[in-house]
Amino acid sequence: MSNTPTTAAAAPAQVPIPFQIRYIIGNEGCERFSFYGMRNILTVFLVSSLLAYLPEADRPGAAKDVFHTFVIGVYFFPLLGGWLADRLWGKYNTILWLSLVYCIGQLCLALFVDNKMGFYTGLALIALGSGGIKPCVSSFVGDQFDQTNKHRAKVVFDAFYWIINFGSFFASLLMPIFLKQLGPAIAFGIPGALMFISTVILWLGRKHYVMVPPAPPDPHSFLRVSRTALASGRGGLALAAIGGLLAIASLVLIPVFGVVISLCAALVAIIAFGGMGVQMQLEGARGRHPDEAVEGVRSVLRVLVLFALVTPFWSLFDQKASTWVLQADLMSKPSWFQSSQMQALNPALVMLLIPFNNLVLFPAFKRFGYEMTALRRMTIGIVSSGLSWVVVGFMQVVLDGGTAFSIAWQILPYALLTLGEVLVSATGLEFAYSQAPQSMKGTLMSFWLLAVTVGNLWVLVVNAGVKNATVTNFIASTGFGVTAFQMFFFAGFAFAAALIFGLRARSYKLLDHYRTAA
Repeated sequence: MSNTPTTAAAAPAQVPIPFQIRYIIGNEGCERFSFYGMRNILTVFLVSSLLAYLPEADRPGAAKDVFHTFVIGVYFFPLLGGWLADRLWGKYNTILWLSLVYCIGQLCLALFVDNKMGFYTGLALIALGSGGIKPCVSSFVGDQFDQTNKHRAKVVFDAFYWIINFGSFFASLLMPIFLKQLGPAIAFGIPGALMFISTVILWLGRKHYVMVPPAPPDPHSFLRVSRTALASGRGGLALAAIGGLLAIASLVLIPVFGVVISLCAALVAIIAFGGMGVQMQLEGARGRHPDEAVEGVRSVLRVLVLFALVTPFWSLFDQKASTWVLQADLMSKPSWFQSSQMQALNPALVMLLIPFNNLVLFPAFKRFGYEMTALRRMTIGIVSSGLSWVVVGFMQVVLDGGTAFSIAWQILPYALLTLGEVLVSATGLEFAYSQAPQSMKGTLMSFWLLAVTVGNLWVLVVNAGVKNATVTNFIASTGFGVTAFQMFFFAGFAFAAALIFGLRARSYKLLDHYRTAA
């Protein structure tokens, strides 16, 4: 195991990227092919095969519910993975052991393509494995850097995101063909094989990584400081109690909204109202906890507000694998082309846009005196995603009117959505790591990923809402079809979030929590 950082004496331009990064990036490339290879054929497989017992008209809606429930699980389990990495196992061991769970889940998909319970068990295990390693991999990359080479971290985070999309591109392009020509067992077996290779690559680099050990039990941890703050006054405690009551109400409504929506809503209520209560009287924790611990909690709470405002972006982004695929089914296309293959546009555009932004666009803005900071990039990204949904909304209006047109028209919204993704998601990985105190890196990265869970929760809530007679009658009065109305609704949701995010970002003070050189 290597723990020797690059010497501070080396000139910044001469400091190399750490050797061990190649193992992590190779591991991530194979894992992303595995994940997206499975995910990008999931909706099509559900509609055509696993949900065949339902009436044909009900299958698309049921498939969307299964898909977004799965995504919610994937981005909920980072909470567990981040805690295990920060407190018990460390990042490397957490990634390795949960990757084995991930492999078993992929195996279940291949073995149980005709068995709903077995297939859903596989999805649950993949959600646990994939979700559990998510906050750890990104922060594990960050751990390989220190103050002497942190300027190379942005390059690596971009390369990290580039390789994710390299794997996703080939998965999106090839897996629909494999599903159609080789059958679901082999189509789901190929991602399983890639996940096994990914785990082996991670293991091969074990002697080269910088291993930051898990934090020991801390009497001044985030939760303990928060508890002290809440106990210091009635106002904050009352807010936390309101969050608790709303969480209980959400659980009581499980028969109405289902387990996933109710559990996620309960978690959101606790985090939101508890966080506001802590923020209100955080000064009450001073004296019983060191000033740096109190300020650490304050910095985390400030970041969580921004994370909450990113959730609408994920509502839009993840529907490209469900709502947009179902829209593509209504468009004209060559007989050899599958609707789900359009998703290959997303990673292909990412691989082009990342170098274009870094080498051309951002330097051009800088020459004109406008620095594209992380928060500015994220604001523009949310706006761009909203514009993409305005475009697909108008396309849906035309389709609802009975006029079919080429699937090639989806290129425009894919380009806008992908620009939004590059500006929000790739930027957010580095931003989340840099703003997190050392003892909270895995946990804060998990909150960044929890934003995806909340984004998909909004999708389920909206899908449930349009089944209500009052809502459908209102939509009918607007002259739009249900799907088109939802598309314009999500676009407006993103624009509102971008406005608030931009205003909040203007007063946000950036922090630097990279580790110091030894």
